[in-house]
Amino acid sequence: MGILYYGNAVTPIGIEDRALAHLQVAVVTKLRRGESFTVSWEHPEEQPEGRSTLWLHPNIPLRFVFDDPEPPELSRSYLEELMRSANSTGGIQLVPEQIDPESVPADGADGSDLPDD
Repeated sequence: MGILYYGNAVTPIGIEDRALAHLQVAVVTKLRRGESFTVSWEHPEEQPEGRSTLWLHPNIPLRFVFDDPEPPELSRSYLEELMRSANSTGGIQLVPEQIDPESVPADGADGSDLPDD
């Protein structure tokens, strides 16, 4: 389970490593462009029922921490799905990944070859 630390929030946000790796690429791509946006997700079963949304801004500190020292291979279709939602009025909707046999090596997946929706 990876952890997302955002701003001065007291409680870190736990996100499965693979999903966090994909989210990292989408978030960094947007923030590098100086864009602000939201990220929303449904609470996992072990938390109280509900959903959360963060407003991400380039000037607010952000840190991604992964349990696994090796980065996973990233799914091009999942990255594209996250980028499409990032560019919508609803922001990134962190939904479960749909399994895709086409993947992208994590070490080269900086989002630079993703469409600029």
